Amino acid sequence: MRSTHDHGTTDDHGTTDDDDVTDDGDVMDVPRVTARDRRRLTAVAAGVTAALALGGLSTVSAHGADSADSARSDTAHATAAPSATGTRPAAETTPVGFGAGTTGGGNATATTVTSLDAFKAAVTGDKAKVVKVSGLISLTGQVDIGSNTTVLGVGSGSGFTGGGLRLKESTNVIVRNLDISKPRKPSDGITVQKSTKVWIDHNTFSADRDHDKDYYDGLLDINHGSDNITVSWNKFADHFKGSLVGHSDNNASEDTGHLKVTYHHNWFSDVYSRIPSLRFGTGHFYDNYVQGAETGVHSRMGAQTLVENNVFRDTEVAVTTSRDSDVDGYAVLRGNDLGGAATEISRTGSFTTPPYAYTAEPASSVVATVTAQAGTGKL
Repeated sequence: MRSTHDHGTTDDHGTTDDDDVTDDGDVMDVPRVTARDRRRLTAVAAGVTAALALGGLSTVSAHGADSADSARSDTAHATAAPSATGTRPAAETTPVGFGAGTTGGGNATATTVTSLDAFKAAVTGDKAKVVKVSGLISLTGQVDIGSNTTVLGVGSGSGFTGGGLRLKESTNVIVRNLDISKPRKPSDGITVQKSTKVWIDHNTFSADRDHDKDYYDGLLDINHGSDNITVSWNKFADHFKGSLVGHSDNNASEDTGHLKVTYHHNWFSDVYSRIPSLRFGTGHFYDNYVQGAETGVHSRMGAQTLVENNVFRDTEVAVTTSRDSDVDGYAVLRGNDLGGAATEISRTGSFTTPPYAYTAEPASSVVATVTAQAGTGKL
């Protein structure tokens, strides 16, 4: 189904991966003040009305199927209560979700680097390795990361600015605790291409909104049949194009049956769209906090998405299956706090039971948990 919302925007992801493709076009260069003010007023009014009518917070079990999110969507306010036990869930030391079993460099002796040249040398090849980045390193373009690698930032301010990392035809890679900022187009903060078993955890991705949407590229893009990936406890901030999964409507032959990605306990703050945008694949999006988006989860080209126990604030459309592509996607929603955001669900999905063990905390505690623990410096 071709949506009337198609903005006709093209992107240039092909510059880094030799594809000349039309990208998802779900970002517009429009003034923000009026729209944001309108959304805030709508959300506040809806929240007050719901609170008066329902009298409190709602919670759901981790796997309690309930598609009537709109009936409960405004029952929690931006300051959420802790979990019922009085303690917040602890971040994992190993990945949960589709990326489970990823070990990276394992127990290999760590090498600490402070320069770009030393980093490039340390992450090359497929031998097991742990590379610690100390300090903020400027770069242009992207650095390729070999298989069986753990890249770990030291402290809260170590990482890369101006470019990013690329995993191309790699397997078993962990990237944690890096500050990755302002990836100039055509470089993404992290690009995952033709790669499997990846864990991206506790990083902070950011840019700014002072330039047009194409000045920077994506913060985290996953494409070309990549598979079995977990994206957890990251903060994404101040950017137009958040996380694109599947780079083109024309890549069905490579992507179908792949692009299985779990996003959990991430904080998206003032990211305009692609939270994430998923083509062809299977996505599980749970316990995330989305704040200040135009569009959040975007399922397209037959993608299956399960959107569970998330919180949306100051967001125009929390979930859509019907924008910008010739074929709609599928979505199942349960236990979310939409905060007044709309949903555009043209096709209900069949992906309701992920093939792995996990515990989804209720939406009522997500804001407190995620804002306390997502991003760098929290390990």
